[in-house]
Amino acid sequence: MSLSHIRIVLVEPAGALNVGSVARVLKNFGLQQWVLVNPQCDPWGEEARRMAVHASDLLERTTIVSTLSDALVGCARVIATTGIDRTTLNVPLEPPRQALPWLIEAQQPVALIFGREDRGLTRTELNYAHRLVQVPTSSDYASLNLAQAVAICCYELACQNQADHTSRLAAVPTVNLSSIDQRLTPQITPQITPQIPPLTREATAPEALATIDVLDAYYHQLETLLLQIGYLYPHTAAQRMAKFRRLFGRAQLSPQEVAMLRGILSQMTWALQHRSTPSGADKRA
Repeated sequence: MSLSHIRIVLVEPAGALNVGSVARVLKNFGLQQWVLVNPQCDPWGEEARRMAVHASDLLERTTIVSTLSDALVGCARVIATTGIDRTTLNVPLEPPRQALPWLIEAQQPVALIFGREDRGLTRTELNYAHRLVQVPTSSDYASLNLAQAVAICCYELACQNQADHTSRLAAVPTVNLSSIDQRLTPQITPQITPQIPPLTREATAPEALATIDVLDAYYHQLETLLLQIGYLYPHTAAQRMAKFRRLFGRAQLSPQEVAMLRGILSQMTWALQHRSTPSGADKRA
């Protein structure tokens, strides 16, 4: 079993020591793919290498991008971590053990986002996620160090991945050789159980999900149209669009479904641009 499809994303990490520590954690638990969004430190400097220890190869393979949307290109499922109170967000917050298996079971690239050391992720950045995770901590001191938060989540990913692998092995039927009676005479013909052909890959493979970049294009088109018709107002558009993101995020749309929705928006936009003057309007004027 592999966690190679899971992408760890750090948004604007400020400490090289943390970056090096995260590299070590990823190597500890078998994760290979990570992206830094606009890092505020040198991820290849001496401090990072000192903390990475034997994970310096991961530092060398670090991908750096300028925006969070760039870091999530191609990802079909996204979970973000946050320390914000659930009553403030009005969104369900889940513990890592409950939410992270959702990433493992995906058959497309997925992402797990961690925010800045001092202030985490903004509300706009949290909108990219389908689900939000919060590590349970003591109320006396709830804030976790970035590398510690990554370690907890990666540990849960590794444990769940191993548990899934073990359960699959246990489900494979085995032959108990000790139960075979060696005294059977050669004249006895063993009963042959007919083999059931396995299902084809096309019949068992789940439908692909629309990636974050595909959904973002749809959300931008939707917002533009809703502003045009007056359903959205500029000063409240961000809050309303966050609700739309959560709604469509729960729907787990396929690329074909997003294309259909975008086709509807395009036709509506065309109709607005080509609408004719109602009959008799000139006379009334």
